[in-house]
Amino acid sequence: MAYKILFLDIDGTILKPDHTFSDITKQAIASVKKQGVEVFLATGRPLHEISELAEELDVHSFIAYNGAFAIHQGKTIVNEPIPLKNIEQFIDIAEKNDHELIMYTRDKNYFTSLDRPFISQFIDIFDLKKNAVFTPDIMDKILGATVLNVSTEKVRLYEIESNLRLSPVHVNGAEHSYDILRKNVNKGYSVEQILSLLDISRDQAIAFGDGMNDKEMLGAVGEGFAMGNSHEDLFRYAKHRTATVADEGIAYGLKQLGLFQHA
Repeated sequence: MAYKILFLDIDGTILKPDHTFSDITKQAIASVKKQGVEVFLATGRPLHEISELAEELDVHSFIAYNGAFAIHQGKTIVNEPIPLKNIEQFIDIAEKNDHELIMYTRDKNYFTSLDRPFISQFIDIFDLKKNAVFTPDIMDKILGATVLNVSTEKVRLYEIESNLRLSPVHVNGAEHSYDILRKNVNKGYSVEQILSLLDISRDQAIAFGDGMNDKEMLGAVGEGFAMGNSHEDLFRYAKHRTATVADEGIAYGLKQLGLFQHA
């Protein structure tokens, strides 16, 4: 099979828990690029928080905000802000239940509060740089949202429409945090838009991920790899199970496909 495109989640897939990536991972990405494979970073993170990593890996195409925004070589392909009415509802639910929200725009991360310890911990875990307190004037610009300090039984409060689901943030130290996802706007949706635009079949597409926000993406490609450290519920959505991020899961998976020979 002549593979043409590769989608890579970041946290737990490229990046280890200490925010670093291995030389072998970088070599594997460079190797597939030399073979003419287009590489996308595909993340729940906001675009403004991944520029340094993208530069280090020499990757210039992105799916960000869990699929609400996508760029191919500088051209915007997907731009789907969360509906204003949903943002208003999320803020109201969070306020009534002692939760906190992070809302992501193209430029910053907006928090309902910056004063609580678990918020500082979340910022440290993801090394978030561009942070501010939420103001109503940015409500129509929000591309993604994460709710913090949520018990399992309260998750359903945010699933106020059939189109909405919460996905647990699959990173150590971020327990009780959930990404608010739309069933019709997710990483898989962006993958489908990109494949259509570039006239690439799903069988020519590869993806690696580790969290439940990756399930649609893994199902949208011909070769979906769940990292060995994945959320336990993700494996059934993936065609392959690879090694953990600490054990070079990307390189190991690409080697299985004959795309990398040095791992």
